[in-house]
Amino acid sequence: MEKERAPRNRTITITKNEAVLLSKYLSHATNVLSINEVIDKTFNDNLFEIIKYFPSNFVDLMVIDPPYNLDKEFNGFKFNKIDDDSYFKYLDSWFPELMRLLKPTGSVYICGDWRSTSALYRIVSKYLVVQNRIIWQREKGRGAKSNWKNCTEDIWFGTISNNYFFDVEAVKMKRKVIAPYKENGEPKDWEETEEGNFRLTHPSNFWDDITIPYWSMPENTDHPTQKPEKLIAKLILASCPEKGTVFDPFLGSGTTSVVAKKLNRHYCGVEVNTEYCCWAQNRLDGADCDKSIQGYSDGVFWERNSLNYQNGKKRLSKNIQPLNLFSLFEVANDK
Repeated sequence: MEKERAPRNRTITITKNEAVLLSKYLSHATNVLSINEVIDKTFNDNLFEIIKYFPSNFVDLMVIDPPYNLDKEFNGFKFNKIDDDSYFKYLDSWFPELMRLLKPTGSVYICGDWRSTSALYRIVSKYLVVQNRIIWQREKGRGAKSNWKNCTEDIWFGTISNNYFFDVEAVKMKRKVIAPYKENGEPKDWEETEEGNFRLTHPSNFWDDITIPYWSMPENTDHPTQKPEKLIAKLILASCPEKGTVFDPFLGSGTTSVVAKKLNRHYCGVEVNTEYCCWAQNRLDGADCDKSIQGYSDGVFWERNSLNYQNGKKRLSKNIQPLNLFSLFEVANDK
């Protein structure tokens, strides 16, 4: 039975007829592919069977969000928790083949939780130069009676070499100034506005400004482990040049590809689940008319719940209209 949703629920859904239309735009790999055949495509295939067909050295940035070492079901596919050594062997069974796709200046971000982070470090350090570990705060999740509540996740950052792209200016954060300091009567390193005092700060490796997608957000889907667009936007802006290529081998509901498209990067993703691929394609179509990313505006990232961020969110929510898939397909067919 389909879920009964609240009237204000903005979770992305598609009908069976829409899924049929969207599936026609998905790609499949059966032979060796050229770069032009993989750019800006969503492959509805088993990664482990098709990765051999992908060209070498075409990826600027790889965002990897594999199944965490947990008992988790993904729309019919279930990943069963295994011991730490077995999880590392699972990563090692496909990670080196993915590295073949990277350009010599390429970067990799791989996601996990505290249980799997040691295996992630081992796999990144085996094949790449480890540059950092990002810890990001999830404000979502139930409490625990006999343990500390788990409210963070890890992202390991690695590069092919120490010659890599990183644009720190593109990922600065706008923060409220609690104790504004002045020099000769003028603000020092901060700006005074009608809405408050703000400072642009360099990004750290602890991110506490991320909002997990939930039912009232237009990016939300029913994917059980969907990453926020704002989170992925930071990775892409920092580590992929404009017009570069972002690759996601576990695409899920399409967040990495959607954000890459919104930020004027090329994308490529692989996802075995057809329904997830259709959600991704739906979101990619929507990105043609809506480039907004919640929490990112005017070239900077805003603190969660800051005044301008909230006002921006309200303005965007009024302007965003539901995507009419059939109208899009009619327009496409008329061309």
